[in-house]
Amino acid sequence: MSAGINSAVYYGTEQPVTPARRLEAGPWSAWLIDGALHDIRYQGTEVIRAVSFLVRDKDWGTCRPDIERIDVEETAGGFHVAYDARCANPDGAALRFALAIDGSGHGALSFRSAVTVYSEFLAARCGFCVLHPIDSVAGAPARVEHGDGSRESAAFPALIDPWQPFKDIAAIEHDLPNGLTVRCAFTGDVFEMEDQRNWSDASFKTYSRPLELPWPYTLEKGATFAQTVTLSVSAADDVAKAAQKPREPGALTIEIGGADSALPETMPAIGVAIAAHDAAAALANLSLLAELGPQQLTLGFDPLAGDGVAELGRFAQLQRESGVAAVLEFALPGVEAPPVELSRLAAQIDQAGLALTGIVVSPAVHRQSNPPGSVSPPCPALDEVYREARRAFPKLRLGGGMLSYFTELNRKRPPLDMVDWVTHATCPIVHAADDRSVMQTLEAIPHITRSCRALIGGQPYAIGPVSIGMRQNPYGSRVMPNPAGERVAMAANDPRQRALFGAAWLAGYAAALEGAGIEALTLGALTGPRGLADVEGDTPARYAVLDVAKALARVAGAARLRVTGSGTAARIACLAARHADGAIELVLANLTSEPREVRLEFNEAIPTSLQATSLDECTLSGRPGAPTPWTLSPGVPVTLRPFACVFASSRVV
Repeated sequence: MSAGINSAVYYGTEQPVTPARRLEAGPWSAWLIDGALHDIRYQGTEVIRAVSFLVRDKDWGTCRPDIERIDVEETAGGFHVAYDARCANPDGAALRFALAIDGSGHGALSFRSAVTVYSEFLAARCGFCVLHPIDSVAGAPARVEHGDGSRESAAFPALIDPWQPFKDIAAIEHDLPNGLTVRCAFTGDVFEMEDQRNWSDASFKTYSRPLELPWPYTLEKGATFAQTVTLSVSAADDVAKAAQKPREPGALTIEIGGADSALPETMPAIGVAIAAHDAAAALANLSLLAELGPQQLTLGFDPLAGDGVAELGRFAQLQRESGVAAVLEFALPGVEAPPVELSRLAAQIDQAGLALTGIVVSPAVHRQSNPPGSVSPPCPALDEVYREARRAFPKLRLGGGMLSYFTELNRKRPPLDMVDWVTHATCPIVHAADDRSVMQTLEAIPHITRSCRALIGGQPYAIGPVSIGMRQNPYGSRVMPNPAGERVAMAANDPRQRALFGAAWLAGYAAALEGAGIEALTLGALTGPRGLADVEGDTPARYAVLDVAKALARVAGAARLRVTGSGTAARIACLAARHADGAIELVLANLTSEPREVRLEFNEAIPTSLQATSLDECTLSGRPGAPTPWTLSPGVPVTLRPFACVFASSRVV
């Protein structure tokens, strides 16, 4: 990362980046970060994404461990890590755990934990979590050993599994395409696996205890317990003998276009979510909305939060004064019968004079997750909900799906023959909030869209609102507080939204939608912590993400061009579009904290050079005002600074 640059420019916070220490033991390598091992590799291949010991409070918030000291011993034969940590939940209850990690160059990696509970502790989880990567693992053959000694032959799910693909796991092993077989063995509790792609995590997670058991649960004062995880890898002879060749240095090459370059899809329309409590700020900042240039306002209406005719009236004023088409998201209260609640809403919309092009109707109770084993709260039958919605709004397009995440859509599917499009949101900080995990969620987006397409076929498909911060917690009673502006899972206010990190993340998200045929992508908000600018001062303080959002809005409806060689594996994201007049626009983003070199190759009738501008720590210092344009030529390496974005066009500005 560039020396001398305030970290807030990159991350929106002065909280230091957690230091990482590389550990090696023969064919094994991993990064030790905050007491957990990440990016665990064998002969250079990532075999396990992470192993960590986690304590979750009653709302599934992470109880951050206070690690007193980490002792690390490295020898020619391997490494040993040991530390003690203390955890407290929001009620002030405390426990301690001791953790040891041993790596041998000639054997396995082993993890041991010992927990002592000092006061009655209410938790949703306390134990090891093992994350398996999704690339080369989704769809891979697997064998599971159960607690009773029985064995099961199966496979990791290719499409996202709404429930646990494997339960009662004493050990699980899977085969990788390169001939490695990865084995994880567990003791100390009953472990099971969930498909974390549901929440846009780029992993399968093996954890304890089973979700079908009651939660939250109480850890009794004075209780002690221990767990172990053991990782081992075996390889075919030819794989074992082959040395992993280091990647040759040089620029990453991204190819744009080709004989079949025009994909059978257009770039999605860009919407922006406006919650009822944010409508006044949007009205006061119509120039900011016009600068964004969205194709849709996605208006959130929740009677259970007290929204009524007054809020609809402000929405109507915003729609009239902005001239942007509006869609209403309606959280059906479910207090009265659907015909009553939908007829009342129709009358309120007429009274407010709100002009809409569509309405999304979804039961309010579906905003809360119902994990396996839990009892689903009462909910109107979905057939009745959408039949009555069609009757109440015969002239509007009717959307169905979830106001929460793909997880719930995967479990509670609307009647597709009764809706005109399907929608769901995503959030990258449901389970983890470190920088690595948040960027890795972009790997899961194509898995989500493929799985959703398998459910809905060719049905029109919209995604959003999307932002780094969480707008509502489906897994607990609240979003997590973040008064210090740090990296906190399940927080509504994530500082990276307003920094270069957030801009690169949004560009990567839009690039990851290639091939999904998304009709509309809705951004989290116009203003505030999940939005595009801070409007608390005399003039709006624009976030870097606004520039990416504007670029996405400009290319809405243009033909998407095929891009190869980019993605989170390469850590460079790229999207390309061709307008009806033949003009080309590109967005490039560096998804890492290190400078990256990239070379573009145009396999299409694209001008030999494009006019480009950069969004990075250097150009931010000159804001407001347009960055100095420069020429982007095919085949010429370009260096992108940390979390930088480049916008290029064949149009002369």
